[in-house]
Amino acid sequence: MKRVLIMITVLAAAFSAMAQIERPKLVVGVVVDQMRWDYLYYYYEDYGNEGIKRLLREGYSCENTMINYVPTVTAVGHTSLYTGSVPFFHGIAGNSFMINGKRVSSTDDNSVDGVGTDSKAGQNSPRNLLSTTIGDELKQAFDFECKVMSVAIKPRASILPAGHSADAAYWWDSEVGHFVTSTYYMDRLPSWVEKFNRKYNTEPKFDLNTSNEGVTYTFRMAEAILENEKLGRGKYTDMLCVSVSSTDAIGHTYSTRGRENYEVYMQLDKELAHFFKELDKQVGRGNYLLFLSADHGGAHNPNFMKEHGQPAGGWDSSTARKSMNAAIYEACGVPGAIKNISDYRIYLDHNAIDSAGADVNQVKKVALDVLSHEKELVCAVDYDKVQEASIPDILKQRLINGYHRGRSGDIVVMTQAGYLPFKVKSDYKGTTHGSWNPYDSHIPLVFMGWHVPHGNTTKPTRIVDLAATICAMLHIQMPNACVGDPITFDVPIRQ
Repeated sequence: MKRVLIMITVLAAAFSAMAQIERPKLVVGVVVDQMRWDYLYYYYEDYGNEGIKRLLREGYSCENTMINYVPTVTAVGHTSLYTGSVPFFHGIAGNSFMINGKRVSSTDDNSVDGVGTDSKAGQNSPRNLLSTTIGDELKQAFDFECKVMSVAIKPRASILPAGHSADAAYWWDSEVGHFVTSTYYMDRLPSWVEKFNRKYNTEPKFDLNTSNEGVTYTFRMAEAILENEKLGRGKYTDMLCVSVSSTDAIGHTYSTRGRENYEVYMQLDKELAHFFKELDKQVGRGNYLLFLSADHGGAHNPNFMKEHGQPAGGWDSSTARKSMNAAIYEACGVPGAIKNISDYRIYLDHNAIDSAGADVNQVKKVALDVLSHEKELVCAVDYDKVQEASIPDILKQRLINGYHRGRSGDIVVMTQAGYLPFKVKSDYKGTTHGSWNPYDSHIPLVFMGWHVPHGNTTKPTRIVDLAATICAMLHIQMPNACVGDPITFDVPIRQ
């Protein structure tokens, strides 16, 4: 009888162990702002062994990951990575967009106050986001007993990945020269953050965003969150979202080539190596699931491209706006009908159109006629008629995915390949992003750590597949507007 009871006990324990769902202690997301996919390899020979090389050596790289919407900009990219969705559903239509006829930044929220600052930089929250994130679903899955935290220099790069239910999101306020948050998350900074800010700070107004120090400060803060909040050491899976913003500001200023871009990626590699070491130490190698991706890429500088005989340039959107306004006034009697051009989108002044008693469709028709003569544009499309437009299906689908009614404007344009959406002067050294082209939409996506085999794939994957993949690995529901599919880690093709 005693032997039978022992056997039953052993079997019960075995079944109990089988019934437990395996999950990592911590999920870590690293998003590098404006990191083109080819930067994994362009700088490869100069990377150290324990940063990006370790990521590729130990991890699984999805080499053909594309952004499946336009515009390809920061706020949309961060949101789409963590929601697995597109602007049509999640509502973050750009870095800034219209709500009720008023232009707002993606995370603007005048109903909250800054914590650690009295400046407007503190008035930010995720309230403009209309869907859940990976972190929100983690919170739901574990009855809100796990921790989700985020850090970046830019407010939107910290707030949007963290989602609605995050315990904290921290960002840098140049007005005070340290990390801050808002009353959406807490009433005062934790004492450890105040201590961190005393050690890591700058003079007010110093632009940390265009400094390599911005990379260092971001990772030091991420490591401080890891240590002080004891992430990955609780009963449930925690999440830490880290976004590197300085790479974007430096890319905009100095473009994709040259000393400045090289140095910031060397700094990134160095800080990743240090960060991985801290994760190994504090959470344990193999106990955390990490991914590295980007919100968008960036075009090569047009002047640089032209020097080497390749087609490139810029579209003079300012002059085009004047031409459209003049034509619309002459044909429809509406003064200043074009309110704004931003992220390849044209916003009409509907109040002015209504006041003049004009037909909005006629106004659009006149504007589109003007745009049809702009040789730097490959197309100009009425957002309400994208499905009918004579454009390739790949562009049509990305335009539809990137549109959110009431927020995205009225007309969308796309420049020729290699052309930026503004006039490019002969001494211009920078760049930008936002288009459908591979230089803007082809991004890195590499997984490393818990249950991730070594290898890579060139099968098509999309930015929206990340959230679906992480949630599938964790055995939790995907975000509530997710349109992505889980990625299968196939047999490695790179040994």
